[in-house]
Amino acid sequence: MRLNRPAAIVLFASGLIAAALAGAARAEQPQPASLHIAQAAAPAARTPDVIFVPTPQSVVDEMLKVANVKKGDVLYDLGSGDGRIVITAAKRFGVRGIGIDIDPQRIAEANDNARKEGVSHLVTFKQTDLFTTDIGEATVVTLYLLPRLNVKLRPKLFAELKNGTRIVSHAFDMAEWEPEKHLKVEGRDVYYWTINDAARAKFGTAEKK
Repeated sequence: MRLNRPAAIVLFASGLIAAALAGAARAEQPQPASLHIAQAAAPAARTPDVIFVPTPQSVVDEMLKVANVKKGDVLYDLGSGDGRIVITAAKRFGVRGIGIDIDPQRIAEANDNARKEGVSHLVTFKQTDLFTTDIGEATVVTLYLLPRLNVKLRPKLFAELKNGTRIVSHAFDMAEWEPEKHLKVEGRDVYYWTINDAARAKFGTAEKK
């Protein structure tokens, strides 16, 4: 059948309208869950409190020594970076270690390092906020943060950790909570404390603003 030009134009326009309506109807239909997952953006982590600066291995060794890390300990490294403290403890002493870091790049790097060193079965790295993570099972806690963050962390340490838990910080102290030991390792500071009731009563609350 042959149509004249005006009729053909009308049919063509009608076809475009129908196609548009069909597309709109499809868009309103629920999409498969897999499509929603694929299209959803990954939640953005907040900016880390400190930039990553690796702790020299000599300092790592001294931190583990002063804390008397031994078989049966559970070591939490808060701000674990590339995982070297947790990995060293697991490799040398066979302890279970948990590294906490908010930066996904650091977590991926730490997991890769653990695989290379053959201790993935002993260590876990969690991409989470160190201020909200439960650390109550730790018997040793290691830190390389900043002075203000150490002080901010103090109430959490006293609230969640058991008496006798050892704490070691590279470079920075805990303000008026005096360390039991203060060492120098190749010009770098290492501080050591233990959780006890006397310190808990004195320093276990947040600083007044």
